[in-house]
Formats: sequence, C-alpha cells, structure tokens
Amino acid sequence: MGEHGGRVALVTGASRGIGRAIARRLGREGATVLCVSRSLQSSAAVLEELRSMDVACAAFAVDVGSAGAVRQACEQILQKWGRVDMLILCAGIGRDNLLLRMGEEEWNDVLRTNLDSCFFWSRHLCHSMLKNRWGRIVAISSVVGLVGNAGQANYAAAKAGMVGFIKSMARELARRGITANAIAPGFIETDMTAALAESVREAALDAIPQKVFGSPEDVAAAVSFLVSSDARYITGQVLAVDGGMTMCG
Repeated sequence: MGEHGGRVALVTGASRGIGRAIARRLGREGATVLCVSRSLQSSAAVLEELRSMDVACAAFAVDVGSAGAVRQACEQILQKWGRVDMLILCAGIGRDNLLLRMGEEEWNDVLRTNLDSCFFWSRHLCHSMLKNRWGRIVAISSVVGLVGNAGQANYAAAKAGMVGFIKSMARELARRGITANAIAPGFIETDMTAALAESVREAALDAIPQKVFGSPEDVAAAVSFLVSSDARYITGQVLAVDGGMTMCG
C-alpha cells in the first residue's frame, strides 16, 4: 500500500491533461480515486487506465459550475464512501478574448467553471475532513493568475480568485488538521498548449528560463507532495510549477 493507501481522493477535471495525470499519480500511490468530468464518456479512458493499474476508482459526470449538480454529486459520494480525504480542484476552461470584445457569457462561463466550482466542492466536502481532523485541498491555479495575460482577463481573474479562496480557507481549517494550497502551473504540454501557434510557443519558451514546457506529470508530482504527510506543515501557499517563469517575471 502506497503513501495514500486508504485515502479517498476526488479530482475534478480528471478526464484529460493535468487532471488525468493527477488521478494516475494518486491512484498509483494507493488512493481510491473519484474522477469528475463533464461526461462519463470523457472519463472512460482514465478509468480504464486506473483499472489496469488495479486502482479503486469511479467516475461522476458533473457540471462543476452548477451548485445543484455539485451538491447532488457530493451527497452520492459521501453516502457511498463516507468521506473525501483529498480534494483536487482542477476543472477549468478558457474563453479567451480581449477585454473590450469580451462578452458577459465568456466572463461568466469561465468564472463559474474555474472559480465558483472550487467553492461548491469545498463547502460540501470539507465537513468530513473536519470530522476526521485530516484533509488536503489543492487547487490548480495558473501563473496567469499571478501575473495576468492579455486576452485572458476572465481566466486570470478566476485563477487569482482561486489563490485568495485557498488562502482564506487555509486559515479557517488549519486548526483541524486540514491544509489548503494552490499550484500555479506555467506552460504545460497539454492538448490546449498543443493548439498554440508556433510563434506563440516560441515566445512562451523564450519567457521560460528552463526553455522547455512542463509536463502534466510535473504538476501531479507537486500535488502528490502537497497531499502527503511530508507536507503537513505547509498550508495557504502557492507553488509555481513553471520552469522559473514567474521567478524572473
């Protein structure tokens, strides 16, 4: 049994990219992994992968931006598993546009999916953590939330909001053995970054001191540490996994 044997981990946005890598990592380390995505079909691949590793797992199709849908999912999860020990908030979308062209729907969709969802899941699932006096909450923010980015005012606002939310939650829950931290990935090789124009990729690489994009596994490794017993005295922090981008910003 690994580091997280006997623990129950819930990962939102688990069907692809960073979320999928986190689900794999925590499953490999012994956790029961509950994968949340928009549809069961989108979770099929990660479930198959986890089961091939003999990982106890399940999938839930949830619109994470809907308070009612999240509440219903949490009720089902707590009824079956009794608790969630590790909550990894990774669900997110982008609706990029320049501020003067950005519509209210583009703004609201991103804030609801990326930021509101963190509140919805946390308020329902931290009760079992409080009862057990142990819990780990990790939100996947972004370096864009730390330094901003043209054309991403909605995304930057949501990701910066996640940082403030995590810091506040860390103060509220610290005395009960619960830590809350954020990770701010830089440019990570995912299907989203693969779609970038070559000129954009080159400009991004030029801004990264290590001169390479990170991998989803780099972020998963950081999550694994923050939910481990080794990180028991770390809370309310933002860990940038960015190849030195913000260090030199």
